[in-house]
Amino acid sequence: MEKTVDIVKKVEEYASGILNTEIAEQWTYHDLYHTTRVVEAAKMIGKESGLSEDEIEIVTIAAWFHDTGYREGCHQHEQRGALCAREYLESVGYPNESIIKVEGCIMATQMPQNPTNLLEMVMCDADLHHLACDDYAEMAAKMHKEVQIIKEKEIPQEEWDEMNYNFFKDHQYFTDYGKAQLEPLKTANLKTIKKKLKEKKKEQKHIQELEAKVEKLQAKVALKPDRGIETMFRTTSKNHLDLSGMADNKANIMISVNTIILSVVVSILIRKLNEYPNLIIPTIFLVVVCLATIVLSILATRPNVSSGVFTDEEVLSKKTNLLFFGNFHKMDLKSYEWGMREMMKDGDYLYSSLTRDIYFLGKVLGKKYRLLRAAYTTFMIGFVLAILAFMFAMLFFPADDQPSFYTF
Repeated sequence: MEKTVDIVKKVEEYASGILNTEIAEQWTYHDLYHTTRVVEAAKMIGKESGLSEDEIEIVTIAAWFHDTGYREGCHQHEQRGALCAREYLESVGYPNESIIKVEGCIMATQMPQNPTNLLEMVMCDADLHHLACDDYAEMAAKMHKEVQIIKEKEIPQEEWDEMNYNFFKDHQYFTDYGKAQLEPLKTANLKTIKKKLKEKKKEQKHIQELEAKVEKLQAKVALKPDRGIETMFRTTSKNHLDLSGMADNKANIMISVNTIILSVVVSILIRKLNEYPNLIIPTIFLVVVCLATIVLSILATRPNVSSGVFTDEEVLSKKTNLLFFGNFHKMDLKSYEWGMREMMKDGDYLYSSLTRDIYFLGKVLGKKYRLLRAAYTTFMIGFVLAILAFMFAMLFFPADDQPSFYTF
């Protein structure tokens, strides 16, 4: 036991001297502080993994030497660290089989990590133990600074966060202790990074939306009303309203004519059916035709009224048409004035509302004229057939040849 303490103490003094005096200041992350943390993590994980004292000694020595290769730069620093460990350990008479194990532990930390035994697994988990620590953000900031120096360029924070997230996502601990104890803590740090990335992306999206709105507003400020466009909207709306009035007049004519016919049939003809039973069927047919025509004409003029309420979200998202009374007749004046001001501030919204107004007027006109055409067609064909039926009944079934209706 005394020998173990002596060799570890000597290794600590030797490696600390290299890390303190021979490592360049640019290595803001791979310094003595990082190595000391890795050493403590290696002891702790080794103990929790059931390593013997001799094995803990090996991973502790490997931890002290694993970053000494940085004195000659970051490229292949693992090989140089392993060579540094061999040279020193041979000089103090450390067993060759143990030196080989130390070298294996150091080389296992090379990315991507690929440990082949428990000692190397402990070393790999210790080297990245900081991923599961509370101060991960501070360590990541030091690494960020170091990487920028190495690459000789500035790496934006959002890009660095993305790199960190991908590294976290692809990394895994190897020992049972690492999987059971460190992995959940690392996952919590990963969630923090993920949340930070989402907030950054959300912020960027918000900025882009604001920039787009500014550009849109600037375009609208520069936009001058076109007299031709205003004339087009005015003329089209007037034509639609005129056509709607014509449709209503035509429907009223059909309602009036058929009402008169029904009045005559009810007041005169029906009372005579007992004397002219041969006219019963033609009369019923005529009544049905008149009623059908009246119903179709009424449907053509029957108004459709919507809910009469709009929300602030519908105005801000430009989904409601404030020019149509059916969308606001139940709203208070204050809300309607606010909605109109929002619409008038936005030329695109205003023109869009006018366009929708014309479109839906056209839809209503289309429905009116379809029903009106059906009413006229029903009346035209039905009235002709009814007259033919009366003529047929009077010619081929005279009243004298028919028994009285009340005879049965």
